[in-house]
Amino acid sequence: MRVAVRLLSTVLALAIAGGGALLALEVGWHWWQPDRGPLLIPWPQWRTILSTVDWVSTPMRITAGIVVVVGIVLALLAFGAGDRKVPMTEPADGVSVSTSPRALARMVGIAVRAQDNVRGVSVTASARRVRVRATSRLESEEQLRPRLVETVTTVLDDLPLVRRPKVTVVVDSPRDRR
Repeated sequence: MRVAVRLLSTVLALAIAGGGALLALEVGWHWWQPDRGPLLIPWPQWRTILSTVDWVSTPMRITAGIVVVVGIVLALLAFGAGDRKVPMTEPADGVSVSTSPRALARMVGIAVRAQDNVRGVSVTASARRVRVRATSRLESEEQLRPRLVETVTTVLDDLPLVRRPKVTVVVDSPRDRR
């Protein structure tokens, strides 16, 4: 979500900067040569067309509706892009401690990679859920999964988390495909 908001804000900033540059060019051109027509944008024709449009006309209401919907979508994107923190218990009054989902995933990933017969690990973490996807060539899912669940549970129990996330462990093993 953060990538979408950053991309959208960059595009909007570039559009506003481009519009400002066009406005500055048109104003400068009109001051420099007032008798000639517009430089790039046919604003005199737009002015005549817009002077015939009434504020309560259907095109104006449709445009206003589109602007409102786009504004609501942008506001929802901005609210949804909040900082994703994993809260931890407070060591003292007035002191709040949190960690990032990436740091939590790293801690879990290091512990899982240290287990025997684990070839590769992918960990996704949030405040609500920790997902571990491990690969092994020597052990089947039945053999490895309980040990990895125990390892992840131990790591999460050692951390002073406010709420313990749900743990999901999936093991991909060629031995299961036979």
